[in-house]
Amino acid sequence: MPALVLLGAQWGDEGKGKATDLLGGSVDYVVRYQGGNNAGHTVVVGDQKYALHLLPSGILSPGCTPVIGNGVVVDPAVLLSELSGLQARGVDTSKLLISGNAHLITPYHQTLDKVTERFLGKRKIGTTGRGIGPAYADKINRVGIRVQDLFDESILRQKVEAALNDKNQVLVKIFNRRAISAEKVVEEYLGYAEQIRDYVADTTLVLNRALDEDKVVLLEGGQGTLLDVDHGTYPFVTSSNPTSGGACTGSGIGPTRISRTIGILKAYTTRVGAGPFPTELFDEDGEKLRIIGGERGVTTGRDRRCGWFDAVIARYATRVNGLTDFFLTKLDVLTGWEEIPVCVAYEIDGQRVEELPYSQTDFHHAKPVYETLPGWNEDITKAKSFDDLPKNAKAYVKALEEMSGAPISAIGVGPGRDETIQINPFI
Repeated sequence: MPALVLLGAQWGDEGKGKATDLLGGSVDYVVRYQGGNNAGHTVVVGDQKYALHLLPSGILSPGCTPVIGNGVVVDPAVLLSELSGLQARGVDTSKLLISGNAHLITPYHQTLDKVTERFLGKRKIGTTGRGIGPAYADKINRVGIRVQDLFDESILRQKVEAALNDKNQVLVKIFNRRAISAEKVVEEYLGYAEQIRDYVADTTLVLNRALDEDKVVLLEGGQGTLLDVDHGTYPFVTSSNPTSGGACTGSGIGPTRISRTIGILKAYTTRVGAGPFPTELFDEDGEKLRIIGGERGVTTGRDRRCGWFDAVIARYATRVNGLTDFFLTKLDVLTGWEEIPVCVAYEIDGQRVEELPYSQTDFHHAKPVYETLPGWNEDITKAKSFDDLPKNAKAYVKALEEMSGAPISAIGVGPGRDETIQINPFI
């Protein structure tokens, strides 16, 4: 059975948790393949709302095995806190698997993240300060600490001491901060070993064997396409690859085993943190989208920047991910507008541009070119099929589909698990 990839097609926060949860009852494994606790998902089940930061959304689906893949960076304190919180609410977390090759976030990663961001001042990137970037930097520099290192005290101690020999010099001499005790870090992290030991596995082997046995594996990205470190709005990006290529490297599943790649799109556009955002609104429409859409980061607690739908970045996401389908979320938020602008192209230095410019300078200067579509006032939250939608809502969906370059196979018409219109089944 081929695997499926589900990822954000904008700047993150598109509603991936809802989409993953929708599929959770039909899949056997849900895998987080990149990012860390800088990516939050909100999932509503009945009258219960769950905020997930590190754990895969599939943990809320009975019978589904949630997996934290090798491409994720793990803060063990956050992991255990999140598990404890779910267990207290009666959620079974016993099936969770964690790759022994996933890298760990340590206290010195978090400290460096915060002081570096403050040091940048006006040039700050807008990180969450949770140590994600420094942990990935250590991974690439081959001085990172992996989950499996928790079970070998000698290796853990050597790696922490070696890392802090360098990092304490930076903290003390450049940032005028106190040195971090290697012994305290080692002692704290050895304490996590027995608490997570039963979850740790060779997840690459588990997942490939599951596919051999005709099981369904869903690969779930954090953040979004435009935050990809290679293909996003660099340097205002995350430190990993949320795009479909990252699904392979972050899980150990080869590309030939993936059959569908599903992009999640909001019916408008949002972004958290710094960086260019051509359709951003600074008026009452932007505030209205923020309030009605509940646009506040699950993990960061920061208000999201809001704007109209951007078809240019949707087309870009289709191209770089090889998207086969879209899941359009939060269509209900647009109810009540008489007219709804959609960005169909950019104007850069007086020229019309219909594809995302490769130059960061050009993108910073891009001005949206809008087409206006008629809005609707009818309540759509009870719609169960595409035909149940008002005429103008259907026209809006069809227009977005044509502009974006891939079929819209599902539509979110409300926050609840059952408030979704399925047009074409994903499985």
